[in-house]
Parts: sequence; structure tokens; C-alpha cells
Amino acid sequence: MTPMLRLYNTLTREKAAFAPIDPANVRMYACGPTVYDAAHIGNARPIIVFDLLFRLLRHLYGAAHVTYARNVTDVDDKINARALERGITIRDLTDGTLAQFHEDLRDLGVLMAEDVNRPGEPARFIEPRATDHIAEMHRLIEGLVAAGHAYVAEDHVLFDVPSMPDYGALSKRPLDEMEAGARVEVAPYKRSPLDFVLWKPSKPTEPSWPSPCGIAAPGRPGWHIECSAMSWKHLGKTFDIHAGGIDLIFPHHENEVAQSRCCFGTDVMAHVWLHNGFLQVEGEKMSKSLGNFITIRQVLNDWPGEVVRLNMLKTHYRQPIDWTLRGLEESSRMLDRWYDAAGEAAPDAAMPQGVIEALGDDLNTPAALGELHRLAGTSPSALKAGAGLMGFLPRSKTQREAERVGAAGIDVARVEALLAERKAARAAKDWAASDRVRDALTAMGVSVKDNKDGTTTWTVAG
Repeated sequence: MTPMLRLYNTLTREKAAFAPIDPANVRMYACGPTVYDAAHIGNARPIIVFDLLFRLLRHLYGAAHVTYARNVTDVDDKINARALERGITIRDLTDGTLAQFHEDLRDLGVLMAEDVNRPGEPARFIEPRATDHIAEMHRLIEGLVAAGHAYVAEDHVLFDVPSMPDYGALSKRPLDEMEAGARVEVAPYKRSPLDFVLWKPSKPTEPSWPSPCGIAAPGRPGWHIECSAMSWKHLGKTFDIHAGGIDLIFPHHENEVAQSRCCFGTDVMAHVWLHNGFLQVEGEKMSKSLGNFITIRQVLNDWPGEVVRLNMLKTHYRQPIDWTLRGLEESSRMLDRWYDAAGEAAPDAAMPQGVIEALGDDLNTPAALGELHRLAGTSPSALKAGAGLMGFLPRSKTQREAERVGAAGIDVARVEALLAERKAARAAKDWAASDRVRDALTAMGVSVKDNKDGTTTWTVAG
């Protein structure tokens, strides 16, 4: 029997038991990055959170029965402007930016295609790119026009918001409130101020494709239609879970719902909508003007990916998170304790029930981490199993220390020679000489521990 999983659904504003459409193929979609520049630490939050959900679903339903699509937006105004500024194609820009993003994610312990997809089997992790789905966008747009939910005006195609009676059901905003508060493009060809662009003509300096609906001028897609096309292509007209940041609820996700439902005539697009909270840095909103804009790579240059991942998961995903130096230091110490407790133990065959129950309660990561803390004092093998499910302790303690030594540039032979010198000094009760050697080791970045059994071990300090 599959253990209970309860998720908070933005669509219903309630937490309820998750019941997949087809347990043999649980389908999840998440909005991924817009690849025009290095991703910031706030971009890492949904990636890490929904990677954890992917891991949990694979554990609950079987690795061969969960499909996860996380898209890449590789055409939009920022991308176009940056490529033009550099004098390169948008593909050259986005390929380079995406490669860096992938490197960041691997360091964060995020599952990638090479980790889960198997030759000869259906792909279970898919990373669709918008520019590879222009044909699907055309079909959606033309279907919306045919159904009376979109119209052509001055080489644009726009979604007719008033044609959908329950538009706003996801964000729970009435039409008059959205019209009064929305920052929408004012254009004379719009029937309603809330109507949004599905397709628009390209300027001479912008990338372009043949337009749908008989429009002669070449053009490019609007942002919202991209995700409707990619989720439909890879997950179907309706699917189980759609995830993303809380800032995407309106207008992006609201418009995705409108496009997909009105084109296909379905009651829902995704059955469950999950949204993670905002991220602040040291109590302030992250912005370049405040000087606290931090990229994922900048953090990874100072901290191991496991520390960054743990620091992100200490706060429940729906709550705002304050990204602080103190929090990173605490996360680093927590991981050190886990590695000490786990030692060289093999993961337990039975996944610790407490971790599963905590994660099954709407990804309650603080409770799950508390359970790992308890297991650190009682069961090294269960600790390793539970931590592994959450993306931690992927290597043994010995492997980790070897990596830390290499990263720190420490001369292992020199350390061992000094330890031998210190051992001789202690045997001769020359405590001053022993202390001098310890000070030399400390200066090298080495922490020495004298054990109760008379042995001495060392680790990289920090």
C-alpha cells in the first residue's frame, strides 16, 4: 500500500491526500529558469524543493512510474536583448547559460537526466526548451482562436480573458480587481485590458518564426503559451502536479490554466498546484541595487553544495526563507555531525518511517531533518538511508574527507609527518613541542582530534 502523501493545493487552498491520475505514471511539471544570465540563489529554491518532491514520488510510486518535466525558457525579451548586446544568437547565449546552470544543479545534488533516464526506456526526467516547441504552440494558438477564446489583431494573437467565465480561479482574484491592479500592456487592438499575448510580431533584431493563424509577418511566442505547449507535449492535456514560485501564480500560472483548459475543454490543467515562498538575504529583498544579489555559483564557491541544499530545506517550502551566513554555518555543522554519526555505515534497506511521514505531510522538511537528527544518535544506517532520500550524504565519510582535503589544497604527506612528530612529542611528555605542532596544523587548515582509544584523527577545519 502506498504511504499517504498530503499536499497543499494552491487551487483549492487546502491540504489534501494526493491521488494521482495514473499511479503507473505520476506526472509533474515545474517552471524552470529563463536562461539569459547566471541563476541567483532564489532560483535554486524551487529547483531544490521540487527535486525533493521528485525523489519522494519516486520512492513512493517507483522510479519507473514518475515523469518530471522542468522547462527551460530560452526565448524572451531579456534573452533577446542580451544576445543582441553581445552580438550572438539566442541559442549561443542560452546554451552557454544553461550549461552553467546544469553545473550548479549537479553541485546542489539535484537529479538530472543522466541520473534517472535509462536507455531503451521512457524518459523520466525531461527538460524541454521553449524554442523546440514552436509547432505545439501554433496548434494551441490556432485551437484557441477556433474555439473563440483568442483573436488576431494587428499581427498579434491575444487570449480573450472575458471569454473564460472562471478566469482567476487559481489566484482567487476577481476580474475587476485584476484589471485595476495588473500591469498590462495598453494597446488599442486589445478587446479587454486583461487580454494577454499568445503570439506577437518580431522586430528586425529579434528572433522569429513563421506565425500561426495565417499571419504573414514572422513572430515569436508570448511567455505563457510556452509552458502550456511543453506540459501538453510531455505530460498530456491534464496531469498531476504543477509547481513553481509563488510569484508565478499570477499572471503566469493563471494564464497557463486559461490557455490549456480553453483549448482542450478540460476542467483542470493540473490537479495539484504547488508554490514555494520567497527568499530574502539577511532580512532584505535580494536586489542588485542593495548589493545583496547572490548567484548560485557565488554561494557554491564558498560552500559545498550539500550545505546549500540543507540550508534551503531547513525552512518549509511554502514559508519565506531568510538566507543568512549564520544559517549556512549551522547547516555546515549539522552535516559534519551527520557524517560523523553515519561513518562508513551502509544505508538501511528499510527507509526510516519518520522521515517518510514528515515528507509525506506536504514536504515538512523541518520535521524530516529533525528525524535525521534523532537517527544520528540511534541508527547510522537509517540516518544514511533517510539522508540519501533527501539528497544528503551521497558519499562516505572517507570520500568526503578526501574531497575536502583536495579542495583545501592540503599536503597530506606533510600532515602525516607533523602528526608523527606530535605523537613523539606527546610520548616524551614534551607538551610545548606538541602544542607547536598542533598550531602548525591549525595554520594549515587541519583540525586534530585525540580519541579515547589513544589514536589521533584529523579533518579539514571548517
